[in-house]
Amino acid sequence: MKFTKMHGIANDYVYIDCTDGTFGGETPAILTDDECIAKASRLLSDRHCGVGGDGIILILPSATSDFKMRIFNADGSEGKMCGNGSRCVGKYVYDHNLTRSNSITLETLSGVKYLQLNLGADSLVDTVKVDMGEPEFTPSAIPVNVAEGASNVRIPVEDGGTHFEITAVSMGNPHGVIFVDEPTDDLVLGVGPMLEKHPMWPDRANIEFAKVLNRNEIRMRVWERGSGETMACGTGACATAVAAMLNGLTERRVKVHLIGGTLEIFWDPDTNHVMMTGGATEVFHGEVDLGLLGLYK
Repeated sequence: MKFTKMHGIANDYVYIDCTDGTFGGETPAILTDDECIAKASRLLSDRHCGVGGDGIILILPSATSDFKMRIFNADGSEGKMCGNGSRCVGKYVYDHNLTRSNSITLETLSGVKYLQLNLGADSLVDTVKVDMGEPEFTPSAIPVNVAEGASNVRIPVEDGGTHFEITAVSMGNPHGVIFVDEPTDDLVLGVGPMLEKHPMWPDRANIEFAKVLNRNEIRMRVWERGSGETMACGTGACATAVAAMLNGLTERRVKVHLIGGTLEIFWDPDTNHVMMTGGATEVFHGEVDLGLLGLYK
């Protein structure tokens, strides 16, 4: 199986080109077996015994858009949307001559996303602006369990004897944003995994710990459901920016600083759409024998 390792500000995935109907050149039957794909993601994502990554992303043909993206987390669970991953897909399909258009549509489980590809001096994609769509605040649609009639903003939660206020936002996947004095290891690595699986979330959630630096900048760390702490999360950056704006902490255009780099987020008041701009990087190509890796019995 052929693959390409890519990252969006250090949020890294193993990308598999399935546009020809195969699984990176391997048997196409794998593409109809989600259990097999999930196992492949667990094996390939292992940073010691596999390729290493936060998961795998399949680049597929689409009946409704230019391309389709499927995301499988490192634990094998399927994600609905990945902002950093979508930018890397945009770079891959252009740089590998699967399209010559600077504007493409990308089918995801959270709807069609619109990508604007910005070229660098080498005529390859340097940055990508993604229309992430409208943020979702309705508790049942996020989804998050709250008291009837309650807001999604600053939901009080007790966990391990500590009180938190969580702002719940969906950017195609559920996020819980907590504003803190400092996003410490104790919070991210200790509280993050507990809150990911808190009963308030019917389908688990990504948990962001954010410090507002000023009206135009936020520093954030994220505990991603299914992957643990990652160096960056595009949908998480969007959710954090929107949550900060909902709480009156920032303007509508902010820079979100993550461990792996910075994303520019703009919540357009005219369209209600969230626009995310950031880089995409291709690291290396390779081939893996899925039999040796243990995918086949």
